[in-house]
Amino acid sequence: MTRVLAAWCPDWPVTAVGIDAAAPGAVVVRGQVAACSAAARAEGVRRGQRIRDAQRRCPELVVRERDTDAEGRRFEAVAQAVAELTPRVEVVRPGLCAIPARGPARFYGGEEALRVLVQDTVVEAGHDCGSGVADGLFAAELAARAGQGGVVVPEGGAAAFLAPYPLSVLDRPELADLLRRLGVTTLGDFAALPSGHVAGRFGTDGALAHRLARGEEPRPLAPARAAADLSVRGGFDPPAEQAERVVFAAKRLAGELHEGLAAGGLACVRLEIAVGFADGHVLRRLWRHDGLSALAVAERVRWQLSAHRPAGRDGGDDAWGGVTWVELAPDQLVPDLGRQEGLWGRTTVTDRIARAADRIQALLGHRGIARPVLVGGRGPGERVVRVPVGDLAPAEPREGPWPGSVPGPAPSVVPAAPVPAELADASGAAVVVSARCEVSAPPATLRVRGRPAAVTGWTGPWPADERWWDPAAARRRARFQVTTDDGAAYLLAVEGGRWHVEAVYD
Repeated sequence: MTRVLAAWCPDWPVTAVGIDAAAPGAVVVRGQVAACSAAARAEGVRRGQRIRDAQRRCPELVVRERDTDAEGRRFEAVAQAVAELTPRVEVVRPGLCAIPARGPARFYGGEEALRVLVQDTVVEAGHDCGSGVADGLFAAELAARAGQGGVVVPEGGAAAFLAPYPLSVLDRPELADLLRRLGVTTLGDFAALPSGHVAGRFGTDGALAHRLARGEEPRPLAPARAAADLSVRGGFDPPAEQAERVVFAAKRLAGELHEGLAAGGLACVRLEIAVGFADGHVLRRLWRHDGLSALAVAERVRWQLSAHRPAGRDGGDDAWGGVTWVELAPDQLVPDLGRQEGLWGRTTVTDRIARAADRIQALLGHRGIARPVLVGGRGPGERVVRVPVGDLAPAEPREGPWPGSVPGPAPSVVPAAPVPAELADASGAAVVVSARCEVSAPPATLRVRGRPAAVTGWTGPWPADERWWDPAAARRRARFQVTTDDGAAYLLAVEGGRWHVEAVYD
């Protein structure tokens, strides 16, 4: 087993958006708490809560949207501080980095001395930190979270250290729920199950989790480096002054790297990204790669560039000194366990389509070609977002509940911009919806683009009070379905006393 030191910055998503660590704060994604500070947890705030529930428990809660780009960019300062002690720093994710412990421990006088030194170094850089040493990364991360700042787990003692932990630390909710219903409640209970039975009952992912519970490496390491050089490199002539150009090239290189790995039956666990600048400076960083997409690799290149701009330069996306080359090199290889393809035809984009999309993006820019993705929301225009080809789709579930959403069937036409409308009652006065969602009078006439039509049927309102906790983004509106005597059907919305056509039923 490899001795690993993990440096963990608690509640990093909260820290990255600038919320004071002593204040009750939370970052949210689509109205749910994604992470919160220790002060917020003390008031009963938990991950997965809706904002209203969290603010009911903690009225002083500071709420901000999650910024994953800021998380990666700001964590580069932590990785750089640890790199001053030892160069082999692996960024597992923003908020957690790791280093091999054996060599540095001998140099600095032991594992406990190294653990304290790394912790003090990160604290001096301005961030709270816990550090732990154990056999393997999984146990080292939990060791960094233990105690009042981390512990050192004796060599060979990872299984005993992990045994009391609940199954939730595996971050596999479905597997944990199934095991609890079978009477398995801790990692120790899970580790005691026979490996062959676990693999047969829970599959590859269950076998991987079982190895973690036993304090073993999640995957067997490749016995040797690949004979062929699988690294990919791209140059820029003249040097690239804009970070966006470098990131776009890195995305293409990551696709080539994945193709080379797949051809050799290999998977990459750790990736080294090197960026060369016109002034001769070379920026290198190790990243945990297992499962990263080409977009995720390119995003990490952006983090490296944004965290290493020269002082006093306000060039926006300007890269430091101009980038002359970027290289992606697999640092740790493992056998590829493969994946199950769909039984009924292809479920992925073919190489031919991907190459065509890349060529169009090169001509029109990154956002020049997009694909529609169905997401959650109340209005029809909110349920479909356009995602640039190659970017990750939103991970949030589409299903609600979405109070105030309009029932089906869905409208067929959604204008790019709301179309102003006028809805009046029989006396010619504008129809008004009160704060209690009471309609002033039945609608009688609808005017769209200056053309009047008699209302033959209507239903509503469906009120929606959105983002009330954020004054800058708060919206209060109500929707109606209306049919007219010319055979048209509309989805109308009133907001701030003004009516507009949100969609058309055809």
